[in-house]
Amino acid sequence: MRNMKRYRRSGNMNCMSHGALRRSSSHRAHPFVCRFCVEKKKKKASSVRFAAMSVQAVTAKMAEVELKDVAGKAASPAISPLTPKAEEKRSENNPTSPSAAAAAATVEPSPVTTAPNPVKMPQASAMKRPDPQQNGGEAFVNCDGTVAEAPRMKKIQFADQKQEFNKRPTKISRRSLSRSISQSSTDSYSSAASYTDSSDDETSPRDKQQKNSKGNADFCIKNIKQADFGRREIEIAEQEMPALMALRKRAQGEKPLAGAKIVGCTHITAQTAVLMETLSALGAQCRWAACNIYSTQNEVAAALAEGGFSVFAWKGESEDDFWWCIDRCVNVEGWQPNMILDDGGDLTHWIYKKYPNMFKKIKGIVEESVTGVHRLYQLSKAGKLCVPAMNVNDSVTKQKFDNLYCCRESILDGLKRTTDVMFGGKQVVVCGYGEVGKGCSAALKAMGSIVYVTEIDPICALQACMDGFRLVKLNEVIRQVDIVITCTGNKNVVVREYMDRMKNGCIVCNMGHSNTEIDVASLRTPELTWERVRSQVDHVIWPDGKRIVLLAEGRLLNLSCSTVPTFVLSITATTQALALIELYNAPEGRYKQDVYLLPKKMDEYVASLHLPTFDAHLTELSDEQAKYLGLNKNGPFKPNYYRY
Repeated sequence: MRNMKRYRRSGNMNCMSHGALRRSSSHRAHPFVCRFCVEKKKKKASSVRFAAMSVQAVTAKMAEVELKDVAGKAASPAISPLTPKAEEKRSENNPTSPSAAAAAATVEPSPVTTAPNPVKMPQASAMKRPDPQQNGGEAFVNCDGTVAEAPRMKKIQFADQKQEFNKRPTKISRRSLSRSISQSSTDSYSSAASYTDSSDDETSPRDKQQKNSKGNADFCIKNIKQADFGRREIEIAEQEMPALMALRKRAQGEKPLAGAKIVGCTHITAQTAVLMETLSALGAQCRWAACNIYSTQNEVAAALAEGGFSVFAWKGESEDDFWWCIDRCVNVEGWQPNMILDDGGDLTHWIYKKYPNMFKKIKGIVEESVTGVHRLYQLSKAGKLCVPAMNVNDSVTKQKFDNLYCCRESILDGLKRTTDVMFGGKQVVVCGYGEVGKGCSAALKAMGSIVYVTEIDPICALQACMDGFRLVKLNEVIRQVDIVITCTGNKNVVVREYMDRMKNGCIVCNMGHSNTEIDVASLRTPELTWERVRSQVDHVIWPDGKRIVLLAEGRLLNLSCSTVPTFVLSITATTQALALIELYNAPEGRYKQDVYLLPKKMDEYVASLHLPTFDAHLTELSDEQAKYLGLNKNGPFKPNYYRY
């Protein structure tokens, strides 16, 4: 108010456009625009008029050129796109039209002069009239209402273009076309493509006779021709597995596994291939099968077969194929295993059931998963375990890195690839709060999901509560959640009763190793309809129209539907290799027929091999400090009962 009074007293006025001041004692109550703004508006208006005139002149020039072009072609009259009456009328009004030119071909058209038309010109889209009788030609409407044929554009055609088109098959299935497009655009088999890959050849690999470049046929895979693509994937994985590559380099000269005959049953991926080639470089002979019917990367299996490994696995095996592949690994003339590397206990179970005499020459078993370890403890408790076994699953390097950090990243990858789901605001229940459950819960919470946790162990339950998750029973939230994830390693965690009560569109998946956590068998009944949406994604539809989304048929989500971080798998693979070396070279009597944990010193060694990747530098204890703590300066630094 004070400023306004001061301006009024002094006669100052503000310009409405930019605030310039004017000294004036009159017209204070009227709006004021300074002379600078007036001149600016005049310049802007003149520039707009000049631009409009330029557009009109250019348009008139184009019409003149088009009319000349049409007049030059008057000897060969074109068929008018208009009706006969309209054509007749147009001929009367426009003597230079194609019809008039045809009637008086001897008359040379005079040049057309046009002046700027003050009328607003029509848009280009309104000036074109398609001519269906002239093979896609167009007619242009000029500013004076006349119609002229547009000059035709010749398409550039490469010499071999027509030939290439003629070479293409006239009949091709949608599946084959999709596959050919994928190959031509990428020229490779990525791991992501492998999980959705389905070869055109539907012949079972068991019915094929394949040989590698060296003439070896002791393998059974999808397609040996994919070996080059698999080799590229293995080379990429080697870059992210520094510890395994360092172990291969350090121990290659010593050959600590010379004479070892290892039969393995794990996920056959690029990371497993690096492990197998490392074991081979250390002196071992390997035969391998897959522990999961959906997790095999066909191109990697082809690369291993080309490299001389006896691999029996392909993506999409049936249950019968699964056991057939394991049997082919074990039951071979002139070769008997002396070491077992298992993931889930299926291989150990098969040998124990079908070939129990083999355990007389087997020195040990290395087991990776919680399901397989549980089976080993059951055999040990019953007094039926015939050889020492190493529990890799409960080692620190497996529990704290593979189970936690790997699942924390791969759970999101698996769900995104299969369902394209938005995580923000979704209600998710995670069954089990072990290391896998902790990783899944943390990832989903970070993405904005509302996460519930179910747990039977009060210690893990308290951890979930302290981490900010609500602990519930599954039946309390089953009607409202959008995603159900099992991470227990148990059986019948999600049964038919719960699935009947789920909301429409609920996503159900498993992150534990065993495929028994979700009662899939109860869904295979006549009243329910199964609908395949895409690879590893099924709709199970109830009679009232409700449907749930079941991923990987209840099997392991991340390895069946996506990929896992290579660096984390390097930690687990290095631990497995060291466990095999330890059991194979252990003197008789060191390990009895029982289940053992990996020595703490070995865990620390695996971790130290990965530290250079991060340019990390460990602090060393002084002699005084080591004496005070009662430790060796080189480790181990924690007792066996320590919980990290």
